[in-house]
Amino acid sequence: MLDPKYVLENADFIIKKMKARGQKISLDAFKKLSGEKKKHQLRAENLRSERNKASQLVAQLKKKGKDASSLISDMKKVSEEIKRLEEKLKEIEEKLNKVLLTIPNVPHESVPEGQNSEDNVEVRRFGKQPKFSFPVKAHWEIGKRLGILNFERAAKIAGSRFAVYLGRGAQLERALINFMLDIHTRKNGYQEVIPPFIANEKSLTGTGNLPKFENDLFKLRGYHWYMIPTAEVPLTNLYQEEILEAESLPKRFVAYTPCFRREAGSYGKDIRGLIRQHQFNKVELMSFSLPESSYDELEKMTSDAEEILKRLGLHYRVVVLCTADLGFAGAKTYDLELWMPFQKKYMEISSCTNCGDFQARRANIRFKREGRSKTEFVHTLNGSGVALGRTVAAILESFQNEDGSVAIPEELRPYMGGLKRIGGEP
Repeated sequence: MLDPKYVLENADFIIKKMKARGQKISLDAFKKLSGEKKKHQLRAENLRSERNKASQLVAQLKKKGKDASSLISDMKKVSEEIKRLEEKLKEIEEKLNKVLLTIPNVPHESVPEGQNSEDNVEVRRFGKQPKFSFPVKAHWEIGKRLGILNFERAAKIAGSRFAVYLGRGAQLERALINFMLDIHTRKNGYQEVIPPFIANEKSLTGTGNLPKFENDLFKLRGYHWYMIPTAEVPLTNLYQEEILEAESLPKRFVAYTPCFRREAGSYGKDIRGLIRQHQFNKVELMSFSLPESSYDELEKMTSDAEEILKRLGLHYRVVVLCTADLGFAGAKTYDLELWMPFQKKYMEISSCTNCGDFQARRANIRFKREGRSKTEFVHTLNGSGVALGRTVAAILESFQNEDGSVAIPEELRPYMGGLKRIGGEP
């Protein structure tokens, strides 16, 4: 959520930035409501002052033994008017918040302007595209032939866009989870968390998933609970409604969780295999940062996510998202895109985002500097460290052999009991 004072004082700038995001908004209603709020606040303050003065006068009259009933009656009416104004102010505040909840974050000044994902700017690459002397197969074909992935049985159990991992496939995904968690906790300085896999409306509103993206969520019937679309939701809300000490920042967390997304509106897009599932596993990175160092923290988080791909020997590139491709809560985002040999294209495996104080305002997460009484909002950052299904898909396609086997990346072998490949002899 944006600062309402900032929005009011910079309305034209906000409209311009939203246009760069590809969104046309009007702040006329917001300005009108803000004007009404100011008018009612001033009226309420004046009445409170009048009531306080009258209360003192009543006390003086009673002390002198004089009749104050008329004044008391008048003040009762004033109190009723104050109560009415307070109720009106509460109603206006709710309307203002409703408007603010629909406005995306303002892109950082370093974010390139663009109209779609084609305008994202490549920052760097790692490695080279793998070359093959035989026809390249898709990961879903490889998984089926090796007996480690089964989409047909998953469809019987749940429906489309689910997968069953079997044998070495299940072992590979579990190995990747442990490998990623070990790197991020032992080397990169993140504290491991096992959070709830269900979140309430307040938590999802805090991260920006509600109210705008409700159609992408799985809601539990009869409850105000949702299955989490990413660990970003519970991790961000670890300090909901709390005040942290500045000296404790940054706070860095990592969590493995299953994630659940309806993927509303994406039907027909990347639906084969493990790319766009309703349920998938992910290792998520989360950081609470001081405002002045949050963009340095973004660089670190991106580098930490990259390290996973480098250690696995997977070819990828890093792009900075343009204004129109930014997520709702993001001020700046780096996408890590893996090369998928069968599709012959790059595919997003991680988004590392600085949300500034956008989420912190919604979740009311603040901090206090030593020697200061005034609190400030923290900056929140999140990033995949990384998504598991797409990593499995990239490994199967990038390290496939002509005999149908798949080589296991060297750093992953200790987590696979020393196994060097899936299929054929170890």
